Amino acid sequence: MRIVRFTDGQDPAYGVLEEDGQVVAEIVGDPLYQGVQFTGNRVALNQVRLLAPVIPRSKIIGIGRNYADHAKELGNEVPTSPMAFFIPNTAVVGPDDPVVIPDFAKEIHYEGELAVVIGRIAKDVPRERWQEVVFGYTCANDVSARDLQRGDGQWARAKGMDTFCPLGPAIETSLDPSDLRVITRRDGEVVQDGTTADLIFDIPTLIEFLSAAFTLLPGDVILTGTPAGVGPVDHGQRVEVEIEGIGTLANPFVRR
Repeated sequence: MRIVRFTDGQDPAYGVLEEDGQVVAEIVGDPLYQGVQFTGNRVALNQVRLLAPVIPRSKIIGIGRNYADHAKELGNEVPTSPMAFFIPNTAVVGPDDPVVIPDFAKEIHYEGELAVVIGRIAKDVPRERWQEVVFGYTCANDVSARDLQRGDGQWARAKGMDTFCPLGPAIETSLDPSDLRVITRRDGEVVQDGTTADLIFDIPTLIEFLSAAFTLLPGDVILTGTPAGVGPVDHGQRVEVEIEGIGTLANPFVRR
């Protein structure tokens, strides 16, 4: 199922995109906690506004340099274990929401990524049981202020500013994430074209590694890393992240 969160001008609601992708079948409450129960209400997709499909309850965990070609293009060594960092949930925005660049950030980069949405409380999960704790997958843009990243030495501000973590358009709950094509476009031009088959640390490894340190909660999001091709984006440009089997997340960039 492709689960979306949407509004028609009223309170946000959740729904399931029907097979043609043009109709949303509304469901009761939050599917992370209540499962999928249909209300019987169906609305045309073009009559609603899609929101971020999940607002993490406790945390977003980013993984740095998880593609060898991306590590190389920035002049970094390939890590020997996952490099984890936190992003606050206030960074999350949805499809077509603007990414707002503050005046103190000068060098902004896009990073198209596959995001994993956790579906249950998870601690010390062995890699062979990783699928038991995954709710689904969505697209992410791990927007990064490179000048702040270099200057601060740690990445919380550079990657965690308001609007710097677009997610969407939907959560796909039935997907094999081992070899998905990840394409990023800037103003329509392909700038990243990779596959999750090239992840240094695959999703089972990440879940085992992270859950050994942190209890993962329903709605937590893991950003799995970005392939080569990252680059600058600025006011007036638009970035699309397309992932096979999920859809396309598009956001305009504006300077405050």
